[in-house]
Amino acid sequence: MKDIQGAAFDLDGTLYPNYQFNTLLLPFIIKEFRLLSAFGRARTIIRKEQTLPDFTPRSGDGFYTYQSELTAKILGANTQLIHNKIETLMYRGWEPLFKKIKLFKGVIETLAALKQAGLKLALMSDFPPKTKLENLGLVNFPGSNTPIWDAVLCSEQCGALKPHSLPFAETSAALSLPPEKILYIGNSRAYDVNGASNAGMKTAWIKNPLFPGKGFKRPKADFVFTNYRQLSNFMLK
Repeated sequence: MKDIQGAAFDLDGTLYPNYQFNTLLLPFIIKEFRLLSAFGRARTIIRKEQTLPDFTPRSGDGFYTYQSELTAKILGANTQLIHNKIETLMYRGWEPLFKKIKLFKGVIETLAALKQAGLKLALMSDFPPKTKLENLGLVNFPGSNTPIWDAVLCSEQCGALKPHSLPFAETSAALSLPPEKILYIGNSRAYDVNGASNAGMKTAWIKNPLFPGKGFKRPKADFVFTNYRQLSNFMLK
């Protein structure tokens, strides 16, 4: 793709199929349904607040504290107790599951081809990605000490969840590239495609091949693909 100098990727549902993680997560969903539901509602509140003109990002620990406060309020529970449960059961508790997850076919080969072509690579996820990447084998290229990523970011630590423009702007800054020189690749129309596009980036949407969605409204992405060979051909043609 002409003029693109960097590729930034979402993680969950983009580099591996979501159904694998959801299947492994099923026992947790059954046991901690109330916590998970309240957590989801809290993040919905945060995303709505991010659209307000007086929104102020809460970076670092401030984001996690506020998220716990909202979740605890929904549950009518102690904030510190809920904060500890979110950290222990969800953030740290889910990470070992990624050792059992297989990437989409062609992910490593595509990343290697893009890197060899001179593109900068970033990963930007709504959840902390560092340990996930380690467990997925996505830190260095296989059989080498060459790092895959030029930048790894978490939107939560930036202070705003996707689709807010802040994490995309910080991704652009981390790659030292203007947003129009970056292609952002994700699986969410609302969070990835719309967020990156509004931040000035080009976008690619990975369409789930298991659910073709006849009549489903496609996002206004610059490229839609179902496998990573298609993405590689598109970017390197």
